[in-house]
Amino acid sequence: MAEVEATATATAGRPRLYSYWRSSCSHRARIALNLKGVDYEYKAVNLLKGEQSDPEFLKLNPMKFVPALVDDDAVIGDSYAIALYLEDKYPDPPLLPQDPKKKALNHQIANIVSSGIQPLHNLSVLRFIEQKVGAGESVSWTQQQIERGFTALENLIQLKGCGGKYATGDEIQLADVFLAPQIYAAIERTKIDMSNYPTLARLHAEYMAHPAFQAALPAKQPDAPSCT
Repeated sequence: MAEVEATATATAGRPRLYSYWRSSCSHRARIALNLKGVDYEYKAVNLLKGEQSDPEFLKLNPMKFVPALVDDDAVIGDSYAIALYLEDKYPDPPLLPQDPKKKALNHQIANIVSSGIQPLHNLSVLRFIEQKVGAGESVSWTQQQIERGFTALENLIQLKGCGGKYATGDEIQLADVFLAPQIYAAIERTKIDMSNYPTLARLHAEYMAHPAFQAALPAKQPDAPSCT
């Protein structure tokens, strides 16, 4: 891992993102930073090597999770909080609409991903399942959690998503920031059959064609293995 400084001050005014290439939570933060046009410094934290438990990193995020964003004297250790911080500091282009109903929909979709899907199959959960239940059992668990969440998202977006280019309309918003990494991981890592989720599959194609999303892809990060 690039050295984690004891001081929580970003270098030369550039925000610093502590990230792991494969982490979907880090993926969200990278998308948000790219959409806002923020020039940031990338600091890799290797989760497989346990670098999130480094005493210096714990000063940035006591939960031992990535991402963490350091921006001057601000230290934010959660992808949702990072997205909202960026929304406040860099209001253009906006990630949240002014309409209260559409804003609530964006938060609802983001929360389904961040609270109802991703935490149920993160690295610590999967390791626990493998240890307590048996080798290979984590795969079916992961698929079950993603499919349950995707069914809810598919129905919700079809019902309330306004029928636009993206999840909640014709502009990229907070919901898309959270959906893109989750769909990408489901396709690339979990091999979810997306024919059951045509709306999410269509959104995935839109995200993969957008430069801000392309630049945030796991394989394009400096700590990604060269074979990916």
